[in-house]
Amino acid sequence: MTDRPIALVVGLENAISLTIVRELGEHGVCVHGIARDPLAIAAVSRHCAAVIPRPDGPASTWLPGLIARTGARAVFAISENDLIDLASLPPRMGDCHLLVPRPDRLERVIDKRRTLDLAKQAGLRVPQTWQPQAGEDCAARVADMRYPLVAKWANPPDIMPALADAGLEWLKTEYIRTPEQLMALLDRYVPLGHWPMIQQYCRGVGLGQMLYMQDGHATLCFQHRRLHEWPPEGGVSTLCRAEPTGDHRAQMALSEKLLHILDWEGQAMVEYRYDAATGDYWLMEVNGRYWGSLPLAWHCGAHFAWEAYRRTVLGQDDPAPAPRDDLRARYMVPETKRLVRLLLKPGRIGDPFFRRRPVADLLGYLLGFVDPRTRYYVFTPSDIRPWLRDMMQMVRKAVRRES
Repeated sequence: MTDRPIALVVGLENAISLTIVRELGEHGVCVHGIARDPLAIAAVSRHCAAVIPRPDGPASTWLPGLIARTGARAVFAISENDLIDLASLPPRMGDCHLLVPRPDRLERVIDKRRTLDLAKQAGLRVPQTWQPQAGEDCAARVADMRYPLVAKWANPPDIMPALADAGLEWLKTEYIRTPEQLMALLDRYVPLGHWPMIQQYCRGVGLGQMLYMQDGHATLCFQHRRLHEWPPEGGVSTLCRAEPTGDHRAQMALSEKLLHILDWEGQAMVEYRYDAATGDYWLMEVNGRYWGSLPLAWHCGAHFAWEAYRRTVLGQDDPAPAPRDDLRARYMVPETKRLVRLLLKPGRIGDPFFRRRPVADLLGYLLGFVDPRTRYYVFTPSDIRPWLRDMMQMVRKAVRRES
């Protein structure tokens, strides 16, 4: 047994969990990871003291025994499914805190329609949104919408099994330019009896405001701008940069107000589309789980997992140090895939308004390697084994494809 406090991290497979492992380890917490995949990249981090194969079944059947056996003081989870699973358990088991949102709060942010309704009441700018219902006069609504549009499911975890049963593909986003395209999309889901949320397309760049909330107030704030995503028209952030602390102050106050209205506790990211030309901030969603660009926050010193641990487990209430705001971070594997699509398969980009700048993107990709402001989602010289494993897995996948 170690004299250091122990934390359990459920899921070690991606850069988010790797960041949490590194962050807690650097602050003196002994991290035990729970992984389905024995080759998970975070499993070989020097900050991961032990790797536990994930047992089958819901967490309620194995987590209490694991907590008792390890003496863990905290449990972290990354994926939405794990958050939902753990949220059904008590917030505390003995001396161990389950650092996940409570079910009612989690349900509010997963349901995008509910979040947008509350945001509108709080004074945030919300895009025109329509949730089609069975028996509704769809023709009238189709004519009333402001094109172009984006279709996305309001509650992905709920709809995915129904889509699979109906033999329909789950698409994170679809872009719609005309009423005819919208009618075709609605007709596709008639057999299902459920439809994605239809939302006004908002121009601009992705702006994420990250906050840690305790007792209705933010104790740690950080913000970043998405420069690149995979797929290119919207998805996982592959290149992002920290935004200066003095920028977007009024919007940060609105983000805090929204999370207060949602009665949110813990970490969250409020995501916007920001149009610098008009100064408009369009709310996209509230992300109640640890987000993809967490490595940038970590590199800048905005330590959200440690903030949760120290405030909840250790009872510390002193202010967090001010983070840096001059760095950028790259997620190299999807960033490379993005560049390949821009150069070789531009016709596969679904967003009709996406700016195609292949030469500038290629130059930026190369110059990023010598930019002193650049950090990486996986690679860091002080903990290189996760990067080596990531590279080996990439080579294995390439060999399998060729064979």
